[in-house]
Parts: sequence; C-alpha cells; structure tokens
Amino acid sequence: MANRTGNYTAFYVNEPFNQSNLSANATRDFITYNQLRMWKGADSSFPFVDSHDKNYNVRDSSDWESTLKPRLHDRLNKSKNIILILSSITKDSRALREEIDFGINTNELPVIVIYPEYSECSEIAEDGKRIKDSIEKLWNSVPIFKNSMKKVPTIHIPNKKSIIEKTLNDSDFNVTTKCDPGIFFY
Repeated sequence: MANRTGNYTAFYVNEPFNQSNLSANATRDFITYNQLRMWKGADSSFPFVDSHDKNYNVRDSSDWESTLKPRLHDRLNKSKNIILILSSITKDSRALREEIDFGINTNELPVIVIYPEYSECSEIAEDGKRIKDSIEKLWNSVPIFKNSMKKVPTIHIPNKKSIIEKTLNDSDFNVTTKCDPGIFFY
C-alpha cells in the first residue's frame, strides 16, 4: 500500500492550466491552495502535506489518458484525504470530476471542504445544526461531489487557518482512521 501521508488538494482552474499564468494566480481557488503551501513554508509544523509534491509535475498539454490522469491517481493513492476548495467560481472541470470520483468512489478518502469566501463557522452552518442553503448551492457546481460526498466523512469549514489546522489534525478525516460517512461542520 502507498504511503498515505499527503493531503490531496482539489481545486478549479481554467483549462489548460498554467501555474505561471497570472490569471491562475488571481483565481480564488488556486490562491487558497497556495495559501496552504505558504502556511506550511512559514511553519513546518503546520499539518499540510502537499500530495501534488509526491510525483513530478506535468504540463497541462500532456495527454490526459496516458499522463495526466495516471498522475492524479498516483497522487490520490498516496493521500490520506482530499481538501476540496469550493467557491463561487468553481466549475465542473474534467480534472476536478476525476479527482473527486477517484478519490471518493475508488479510494474512499475523507473530504475536507474549504470555502475561501467564508471565514467563520457561522457562515457555513445555521445555529450549528445544518449546512446553510448558500453552501449547499455551491455543491451544484461539482455534481460528482454532491452525489458522492455522503459515502465518506466530509467536513465543511471556512477559510480560517486555526480551523483548517484543527481539521487537518483530526484523525476522523484520515483514510486509515476515518469516522463513519456523513456531513460534518464545526
């Protein structure tokens, strides 16, 4: 079995993706991913292990079936969970569908959903009892996620460093020690 120490971060970017492209770095979802990397760079104890660093990068112009898709699968096979960055700009791309489908439906990875446009738990759930309608509407942008998330533990959190850190340290959202499937929030 692969060394499952990584956090696989799934996020939307325009295709074809070019990390050095200015528009990619202005995309909220990609900015949030880079924020996780920055926090780890500034503090090695921050519990984010980037699965995208677990094999070599490829260009988006590479062949989907022979190169890109197998690379995504390899990274997911080495991951303990998925961090899905979901915002109002997230769209249902081929890569995002594949990441979520393979991660949840094949590897049964728990999902940590970070909402970059929200910074407080009260913006995610009403009275700590149920997910807000505005959050549920975001799920429609990635139907494979909406239809699969109940198969694994899925936690919905705002983009707040202390909450992200707490969730990354929570063994309920690690594939080898995960809790029962369900929808969770703080």
